[in-house]
Amino acid sequence: MITLKHISKRFDVGDNLVTAIDDISLQINKGEFVVVLGPSGSGKTTMLNVISALDNASDGKVIIDGKDISNGGRKNHFQFRRNTISLIFQTFNLFPALTALENVQFAADMRGLDNSEQIAREMLEAVGLGARVGHFPHELSGGEQQRVAIARALATGNPIILADEPTGELDFKTGVQILQLLMNQAQEGKTVVVVTHNREISRIADRVIELSNGNIVSDGPPESGKADISELQW
Repeated sequence: MITLKHISKRFDVGDNLVTAIDDISLQINKGEFVVVLGPSGSGKTTMLNVISALDNASDGKVIIDGKDISNGGRKNHFQFRRNTISLIFQTFNLFPALTALENVQFAADMRGLDNSEQIAREMLEAVGLGARVGHFPHELSGGEQQRVAIARALATGNPIILADEPTGELDFKTGVQILQLLMNQAQEGKTVVVVTHNREISRIADRVIELSNGNIVSDGPPESGKADISELQW
């Protein structure tokens, strides 16, 4: 589903040229639950932005579901994301004038799905917010806003889910609930990539890709084998 071939991304920062990711090549298959692990500044979010065509790579090719999206224009990239990738942002990106239900329903409507309101209600129920559907973002806690963002991503039914620190604003119990939802998506055949600095989360992955200074330093199953989600603690 996801292939990166010799991807690099560089930014101009003042008079300096900063390399965020450097000559990364990898392939992620359909139905894999992958954790991209690394500290702040390691290139995790940049890699996610390149995969989702929110940003173009400086070098290399990005191939998603057999399509080369490396050099598409904004309109093509928007259509690609709408039909292929669901993003869970670290900063939520909710519409402040829409209720929780309307925020989630908007994603399903954009995807052209029937029964979008029913889908939105089901997704909000799945993330534990069935009683908060009529609340606006400013009436929700940070953790609740994060769960609305997750429900919105799941409502699209897209085959690839990219999540940037999806448990960052959540307490442990809710975080585990969200991770179980994402694992369920992978078990249903969707490709799920979770970016995190929390090494504990990597224990439940099918595969762990670790980044440091824009380079892949390891790529494989969890060191001690895949753990059951009930074994997690942080």
